[in-house]
Amino acid sequence: MTDNSELRELAESIFADARDAGTGFDAELWKTLEGTGLARLTLPSDAGGSEGSFSDAAVVLAEAGAYAARVPLVETDLLAGWLLHAAGIGVPAGPLTAVTATLDVEGSTVRGTLQRVPWARAAAGIAVLAPHHVVLLGPEQITVTDGSNLAEEPRDAVVVDGEVPSGAVAAVPEGATQEFRLRAALGRAQLLAGAARGALAAAVRYAGERVQFGRPIGRFQAVQQQLALAAAEVAAASAAASAAAAAVTADGFADPASRLAVAAAKARTGEAAGAVARIAHQVHGAIGFTREHDLRLLTTRLWAWRDEDGADAEWNSEIGAAALAAGPEGLWPLVTGRP
Repeated sequence: MTDNSELRELAESIFADARDAGTGFDAELWKTLEGTGLARLTLPSDAGGSEGSFSDAAVVLAEAGAYAARVPLVETDLLAGWLLHAAGIGVPAGPLTAVTATLDVEGSTVRGTLQRVPWARAAAGIAVLAPHHVVLLGPEQITVTDGSNLAEEPRDAVVVDGEVPSGAVAAVPEGATQEFRLRAALGRAQLLAGAARGALAAAVRYAGERVQFGRPIGRFQAVQQQLALAAAEVAAASAAASAAAAAVTADGFADPASRLAVAAAKARTGEAAGAVARIAHQVHGAIGFTREHDLRLLTTRLWAWRDEDGADAEWNSEIGAAALAAGPEGLWPLVTGRP
């Protein structure tokens, strides 16, 4: 892969050109991401991937979040593609999604209902992580009922009741359940960090343009103070997300320090989401709440994503439990990753 600065420039140019106020899957953007190798960035080449690192993925996902990209990058690359490949199931072409659920699996007969599946209506395949099986569902085997999250991203209900092709069912790989959860949280944290940065940029831009009492509102001390607070939240969120990606790139998801870093990243980016969204709307005033204003594309994602793949309280509880389990002698090595 290219180095991160070049990768960031490429991703930013792609997502900036594609940004619009639409809803649903952006097929044209996805085609571009497939063509540039960014759609399956971390997958091995035999799964159609580019063999990039999680740090590479963090760069791309942050830009996707900053420009409110309408594509299932986390679901295709970090979740479905990885899970299917790890289980020995062929990875289909096109956008994918993944979910954990309970299914009734008897041979090649699969029955069950999946709730709030991201991007299901646009997916070429749904990878389901059931308690004992990994199952690949194709569009022809399911019935989809449209749903959405607060940001109007697809979160669909899916019903399956019938036969799936040979080779579409496999045993769950060892450790896959825990890794799936960590991968989802890591990807969501990168998106949150990017969306927070995008919301801050929009607020700073508006503060420089909006004139009140003869001067831009960005010159008022109260506004400057709020923007500084938002900038601090963005910096903390970005640092936590980047540190988690670096830890996983270096040591994998099984390492205790990596698990702690992912938990901290999801908790910290979720906390920043609320603060940054509030300040961005305060700076914009009433106009920022209207459907016609692009700020909502970012703030509704911040509100929706902070509760997906584990809310702040869940991950903070996990951090606290890890610290207690480490004890006085083990806390410093746990936090630093060093003996």
